[in-house]
Amino acid sequence: MAGRSRIASRAPRTGRASSSPDPREELAEVQRMRILAGATEVAGDFGYEGLTVAEIVSRTGVSRRTFYELFADREQCFLAAFDVALARVGAPVLAAHGSRQAWPGRIRVALAALLGALDEHPDIARLLVVETLAAGPAALGRRAEVVRALARAVDAGREQAPGARVVGPLAAEAAVGAVLAVLHERILAAPRQPLSALLGPLMSIVVMPYLGPAAAERELRRAEAQPQPGGRGPSHPNPLHGLNMRVTYRTLRVLGAIGELPGASNRAVAERAGISDQGQTSKLLARLQGLGLIENGEPARREGARFKGEANRWALTARGAQLVEAVDGRAGSRYGVEPVTGSSPAAPAPI
Repeated sequence: MAGRSRIASRAPRTGRASSSPDPREELAEVQRMRILAGATEVAGDFGYEGLTVAEIVSRTGVSRRTFYELFADREQCFLAAFDVALARVGAPVLAAHGSRQAWPGRIRVALAALLGALDEHPDIARLLVVETLAAGPAALGRRAEVVRALARAVDAGREQAPGARVVGPLAAEAAVGAVLAVLHERILAAPRQPLSALLGPLMSIVVMPYLGPAAAERELRRAEAQPQPGGRGPSHPNPLHGLNMRVTYRTLRVLGAIGELPGASNRAVAERAGISDQGQTSKLLARLQGLGLIENGEPARREGARFKGEANRWALTARGAQLVEAVDGRAGSRYGVEPVTGSSPAAPAPI
């Protein structure tokens, strides 16, 4: 993993004065991410009306007391989950819209990125598009901010309109409203069809006021871009999805140490993570390997034979790197992108 891991960097060093934060702060941050991911799943399954504290704590395995230490109520939790979900979906959309294309091309690639992200994360799609309408004035205010931002991007089409075509500023709001109305209906439909299939029809709605019916028909008939071979496939927003585990501060220190020192031995990992008990370190490494979060790299060899007692060489797997990035990114834009949560309603075993 590129760069230094902030998790490992904060861990105590053997023989040095420790400046690492209170482990309780680290655990509270992990619990917060667990709750936000769980709240997103619950909202996706039952809507805002079903987003109860009881259901969230049951889904995530955290205690009710922990929930109320982090959030005043379910509304505050929902708003935090909204911010996280918006950051996750917004990142690829903003990147696509920043491409150097004329206005309709920028809108098309951005809309394609949005539809793809919503398809990849249906719980997030329902939370952002559907449940904000039922979550109260604060959520509606945040939704209105997003709608205004989208309308500003669409309103740039007025500069592309032919001279004889007069388009008012409300056209952008109408186009965005129409797109969201279609998405709202399709997200709630059963069985649900891929939203990406709507790219052409939605683009025709957007360009019609600005470029006219001929351009709208062209957008409607355009062949959709096919995924490129070797491209990144869908991934679950939670790197711990399907793992029966509860993350502890010690686990984060060990994963962070391996991320910072790929190829490190058991002893090197323990020293970097500030763990004095080598036996505990070995057990933890074996468990993390069994969970698919780390892997033992190829050891040094002589004439094809491995020497007895040769040191292990640990490295993060892709999933382990996702977990480290999820926790490391809590102060940056990646904070909500990969929320960490257990997948079982029952409290999983700590590691």
